[in-house]
Amino acid sequence: MRMTHLLTRIDMKMNGFSKGQKRIALYIVEHYDKAAFMTASKLGETVGVSESTVVRFATEIGYDGYPKLQQAMQEMIRDKLTSVQRIEVTSTRIGEEDVLTSILNQDIDKIRRTIEETDHEAFISAVEHIVKAKRIYIFGVRSTASLAHFLGYYLELMFDNVRIITTTSHTQTYEQMFRISEDDVFIGISFPRYSNMAVDAMRFARGRGADVIAVTDSMISPLVSNADQVLLARSDMASIVDSLVAPMSLMNALVVAAVLQRKQEVVDTFKQLEEVWNSQDIYANNSGTVIRDEEAELTDEK
Repeated sequence: MRMTHLLTRIDMKMNGFSKGQKRIALYIVEHYDKAAFMTASKLGETVGVSESTVVRFATEIGYDGYPKLQQAMQEMIRDKLTSVQRIEVTSTRIGEEDVLTSILNQDIDKIRRTIEETDHEAFISAVEHIVKAKRIYIFGVRSTASLAHFLGYYLELMFDNVRIITTTSHTQTYEQMFRISEDDVFIGISFPRYSNMAVDAMRFARGRGADVIAVTDSMISPLVSNADQVLLARSDMASIVDSLVAPMSLMNALVVAAVLQRKQEVVDTFKQLEEVWNSQDIYANNSGTVIRDEEAELTDEK
């Protein structure tokens, strides 16, 4: 039942609803964009039923309480809201709260939910395919391009077979991945508002026999249908900004898991990298401060 779309659940149960439940159901079907941000009490008041009736309705259609039903409604609209609508929703949600505290607390909640909802077996399988792949393709555009570059940067330090694709051009995307094959892995990253190019690229990779990993926010994401493994990371809107804190944590976990799978190889690689970094003075150090301190001590002694 968990994977069933909200509107499908309602349709399946409609004939057995009480009059009050039918009023709730019809309101959600017709106005889920408004209901998604109502409390149970407000929704009940709007349709003329009690708060307890709303809570029981959520349970009746298979959700573990009203908050889960509310999340399902929000998932339906996140990819459809314009930037202006996002600002309005965020203003309503935060209200008079301190913005910094509110946003950070929302991000903490997203990480908690990601821990609960990500399939650990799918995660382990994804890591195994990544470390064994002949080539690793990572696709992310617009706001998720930063995630693609972050994951790609660390995987490139460990492996020499990484391709990062962040273009929205169909031509350039297919030119960069036309050699993809069954020996490769394709990681597609997209969150609301979902990228059509990400969906198309994943379909192309799947058609070529590659193992396809979707990094997205929900099982109703359009990326899921073409994925062999689905890694869920909760994202949400913070005004016009997409919150990518939880997806970034997931990227961290993928990198660490890959390191542990290939620990000795990675150790050898980073020993060589450290030698290069040191010989080329890549990183700043505090040697200048030490010299100044020593000079000061000599001056004091005189």
